[in-house]
Amino acid sequence: MRARITASVAVLVLGALSAAGVIVYAVESQRVDAQTVEEVEQELDEFAVLQGDGIDPTTGEPFASVRDLLRLFLERNVPDDDEVLVAWVGDRPVYRFPRDDELYRDPRFLDAVRPLVTTGGSTRIDTPQGRALVATQPVRQRTPAGVETGALVVVVYLAEDRGELHDTMRTYAVVAALLTVLVVAAAAWQSGRLLAPIRVLRETADEIRESDLSRRIPEAGNDDITALTHTLNRMLDRLETAFADQRRFLDDAGHELRTPLTVLRGHLELLDAHDPVDVEETRALLLDEIDRMARLVGDLILLAKSDRPDFVLPTEVHLGELTEDVLAKVRGLGDRDWRLDGTADRLVRVDGQRLTQALLQLADNAVKHTGPGDLVAIGSSYDAAAPPGERLRLWVRDGGPGVPAEDREAVFERFGRSAVPDGDEGFGLGLSIVHAIVAAHGGSVAVTDDRPESPHGARFTITLPTSGASSVLVEEAPWPAS
Repeated sequence: MRARITASVAVLVLGALSAAGVIVYAVESQRVDAQTVEEVEQELDEFAVLQGDGIDPTTGEPFASVRDLLRLFLERNVPDDDEVLVAWVGDRPVYRFPRDDELYRDPRFLDAVRPLVTTGGSTRIDTPQGRALVATQPVRQRTPAGVETGALVVVVYLAEDRGELHDTMRTYAVVAALLTVLVVAAAAWQSGRLLAPIRVLRETADEIRESDLSRRIPEAGNDDITALTHTLNRMLDRLETAFADQRRFLDDAGHELRTPLTVLRGHLELLDAHDPVDVEETRALLLDEIDRMARLVGDLILLAKSDRPDFVLPTEVHLGELTEDVLAKVRGLGDRDWRLDGTADRLVRVDGQRLTQALLQLADNAVKHTGPGDLVAIGSSYDAAAPPGERLRLWVRDGGPGVPAEDREAVFERFGRSAVPDGDEGFGLGLSIVHAIVAAHGGSVAVTDDRPESPHGARFTITLPTSGASSVLVEEAPWPAS
C-alpha cells in the first residue's frame, strides 16, 4: 500500500508539473512570437513615418532617391542584436546593418525577398543562424529618370529568443525533477508514518491466538486509522468476552451433563437384567434423568439461539391482553394467591411469544420460592412521561424470602443460582433465558425487594425500550345500540 501511494503521488506530481511545463512553454512561445512581431512592426512603423514625410532632415529637401531614403533610415536606426536591416533598391540589396552580417548573400534570402519587394508582407526562412522572420515595407518614388522602387527589409533571428525560452524550460525541468523527488520522498515517509498503525495492527493480529485474546492495538492520534484501531480494540473486547463466556458455558454445561450421565452409567452397571422389579425401577429412574437432560439441552439450545437476529420477531401486541393471558396460564403452576397488579391499554411492538415465555419463567421461579397460598402477582405499565427506554415495564413479584443483594446479578448468569429450595431440580438457566429474551429486545431485567421497607419478597422487573417502535393508546369504543 505504501508503494502504491508513493507511486500514485509520483505520477500525479509528475503529470501536474509536466502539464504545467507544457502550458508555460506554449504561453511563452506565443509571447516570444508576439514580441518578435512587435519589434518588426516598430521598425516598419518608424520607416513609414520617415517615408510619409518625404523630407530629408539634413537638407530640408525631399529625398532625391529611394536609395537616399533607405540609407538615411539605416544610418539613424540601431537594430537589436537579433535584427538585421537591409535596404533593397531595384532588384538587389544595396545597404545592410550591421555590416558584418552576410545574410544578403544567401540565395534563399534573395529568393524569399524578391516577391515581397513590391507587394510587402512577411515570411519565415531557414538561415545558417537558424529560423528567421523576414518582413518588407515597399517604397516607390518618382525621379527624373522614372519611378524608382525599393523596400526596407527587416530580418529578425528567432533562435536567440527561442534559445532563451529553451534555457528557461530546461531550468524548469531540472527544478520540476528535484521537486518531484522531494515530494515523492515526503509522500513515502508520510505514507509510511500513516500506515504504521496498520502494520502494528497486522502484527498484533498475527500475535493474537485463541488462547490469548488480551492483546490490544496501541491507539495514538486522532484520525480515521485511530478510529479504526479503536473499533478493532472494541471488537477484540467483544471477542474476548464471547470466548470467555463460551469457555465458561462449555465448562458449566459439561459439569451439569456429567452428573446425569454418571447416574445413568452407574444404574446401568448395577442393573440386574433378570430381575423385573429392578429393571422397572431402573427404567423409571433413567427416563427421569433423560427428561432432565432433554430439558437441559433444550435450554442450552434456546440460549444459543438468543444471539441470532431472528430470535425475536416483533409484532403489534396489546400489552394488557398479553399480561392477562400470562396470568391465566400461570395459575396452573401451583396453588398460589395469583393477582393482577394492573395492565396498560397500549399497543406495543414486541415479540409477544418471547415475552410470554420470559414471564412464565419468572412466574415458575416465583412458585419454586413460595409456598401454597403465598402471593404471586403479575403486572404491566406504560409511562409516557418516562424516558423512551424506560416507558414499558412488566413485572412478577412474590412474597417469598427474596434474593440476597450479593446474588442479584449472578442469578441471571448461565448456571448462576442463589439459595436453592428443596425439590428444585433446575439447572440455573431459567433466569439466564429471561435475560437473553429481554436483551434481544434491547431492554433490561433486574430483581429488587418487593417491599423496600422489608427485606422479604422479590420483584423481577422487565424494562423495554419503546424508541423506534409504535406505541398507541387503545381506547375502547362503546358498542352501538341495537
